[in-house]
Amino acid sequence: MTMTLRFHTLDVFTNRKFGGNPLAVVLDADALTDRQMQTIAQEFNLSETIFVMTPADPANTAKVRIFFPTGEIPFAGHPTVGCAVLLAHQRDWAGQDQLQIRLEEVAGLVPVTVTQGAGAMRASFTAPVVPFAVDQTMPAREEVAAMLSLEAADIGFDDHQPRLHQGGPRCFHVPVATRAALVRSRVRDSIWPAMADSLGTDQVYVYTRGGDAPGTAFRARMYAPTAATPEDPATGSATALLAAQLLTSDHLADGTHAWDIEQGYEMGRPSDLHLEVDVHHGELVAVRVSGQAVPLMEGVLHL
Repeated sequence: MTMTLRFHTLDVFTNRKFGGNPLAVVLDADALTDRQMQTIAQEFNLSETIFVMTPADPANTAKVRIFFPTGEIPFAGHPTVGCAVLLAHQRDWAGQDQLQIRLEEVAGLVPVTVTQGAGAMRASFTAPVVPFAVDQTMPAREEVAAMLSLEAADIGFDDHQPRLHQGGPRCFHVPVATRAALVRSRVRDSIWPAMADSLGTDQVYVYTRGGDAPGTAFRARMYAPTAATPEDPATGSATALLAAQLLTSDHLADGTHAWDIEQGYEMGRPSDLHLEVDVHHGELVAVRVSGQAVPLMEGVLHL
């Protein structure tokens, strides 16, 4: 029996088309099997595809599942932002300044606030799991440098050192001393797979201080070649996990802290992410990531 499903694509963490991170959103996906979802994600061949279904709890907006081309993941930031913006586009705002979208993800319930912005809607999600540092011995500085095609002196700055963090997904955060080192960084396929296996993650997030815009705190690149993503233009989950790195490295005081982060510029897909955290008694208690998204395409899948 033939099945037809509507789909949309959006560019996420940007306010202009053909920037940011592309996303495919498949609607009314309740009847799809796991295999069909994986096959569709492979067909789109984007970093992630999100499937929208009827929520288990009618108080929520939707149940969603997120797939890499290579497999399902419990939570991801750019699908969360893009999906929430799309669902908000399809709703009647009736004079409201913002909409609350509640997504049931595998990692947990993710509340998202969508607001109207100049040129594009903005969505802010609260991470379903507060990130934390993984207690594991890190590779030596020389090993990390070799993996990134850099020198040992390029790795780290101030109190920022390579660390592993988790909060649903897991990510290896590597600070580098200069923008030049960030630009030169390249993952070596001969080294990374074994290191990724030992760390239990496919993601290595490389960052340094500053950016193109005056208010930018950090510039980042995110590599995941063992997950079929040589470089990702914008990674909301890795940005959320960066909160745990900043708590330790910048010795955050109690209160609310916020940073603007640039990603994807080196690969021609400029993306702008905003990270906000709440710290209480020296611990992270909430992490929020926000960004804009613009619809680009829509169509019908014939299955």
